[in-house]
Amino acid sequence: MIQLVLDDTHIGQHLFPFTLTRAAADIRIGILTIRQKWEKLLGIKVTVNGDEYLDTPHDDRQPVVFAGNIVPSRSFVEDLLKGNYSQQDFLQQSSVRILEHPWQIFAYNDWALREDFILLTSGRDSQPIPPSVVCTNPENIFIEEGAKLQFCILNASAGPIYIGKDAEIMEGASIRGPFALCEGAAVKMGARIYGATTIGPYSLVGGEIKNSVIFGYSNKAHEGYLGDAVIGEWCNLGAGTTNSNIKNTASNVRIWNEADQTYVDAGIKCGLLMGDYSRCSINTSFNTGTVVGACANIFGTGLTPKYIPSFSWGTKEPVTYSFEKALQDITNWKKLKNQLLSEKEIQRLEHIFESIKN
Repeated sequence: MIQLVLDDTHIGQHLFPFTLTRAAADIRIGILTIRQKWEKLLGIKVTVNGDEYLDTPHDDRQPVVFAGNIVPSRSFVEDLLKGNYSQQDFLQQSSVRILEHPWQIFAYNDWALREDFILLTSGRDSQPIPPSVVCTNPENIFIEEGAKLQFCILNASAGPIYIGKDAEIMEGASIRGPFALCEGAAVKMGARIYGATTIGPYSLVGGEIKNSVIFGYSNKAHEGYLGDAVIGEWCNLGAGTTNSNIKNTASNVRIWNEADQTYVDAGIKCGLLMGDYSRCSINTSFNTGTVVGACANIFGTGLTPKYIPSFSWGTKEPVTYSFEKALQDITNWKKLKNQLLSEKEIQRLEHIFESIKN
């Protein structure tokens, strides 16, 4: 069996704001994170970056090293296990995806959902679909143990639908695949969700959502539109919050690129890209292609700026969020989901906070 190390050192700020608080290999796309995909496909523990590898027990075999932003496919890993794991061959594979920009997380999510659905469900039996659920293509729907769903609509004709362990879909919700509701997550009554959408673990969603990825422990619990968007962990979108995902001119959307300190072309459609621990007030209107850093508290009238830095307090005349208050507010939000703010998280946030002051 091979040893695999995922190297994130070259990626830097190219996947900002999501790599502010995690390795690229821990980005969720499809149902699983990149690291989880490798581990599931290979049946081994995967380490990230050279330092982590040095601290991990291993034998004398030379590890196989791949970039942490490469999303593996089942077909490539089959070749990898046969010994055909040239990095150059990997990059030429049409069956893999490489995350070079943050908007590619939602752009590649359809492909990733289909890959993960087969990976997680092959050879397994779904829990029965309750008789009150209206469904199309039931063979393309998989329900894990403990999931609860009644009087909702599941249309898997355009792509698979995966309902994770202990997840819940409340009555009146309408969902079109490809779609994943991860462990412990919930869809509220009357929600309308279009593929390709992933709702990460222990997140709560409602309103209208299309082609979006929510990493985990976040809330978009009320009415409002979220489309072509990526939301990090521990975020909260106030009631009525909506993002624009296409310009009135239908011209290309330009978004803030932290690595180059300029705006770059993201294609015709791009909504909100929000980093971890950020929140917004009720009825916030996010401009097309808005990028939000980590731990921003967003409020104000009219459309938001296209770029909202980390630890911003407000948008019209923003000031810097007090670090101590930011930690207390995060602690309060984590208590709502029975979680605690760890020392590792505090250190990471402190590093981000110090970097914006310099």
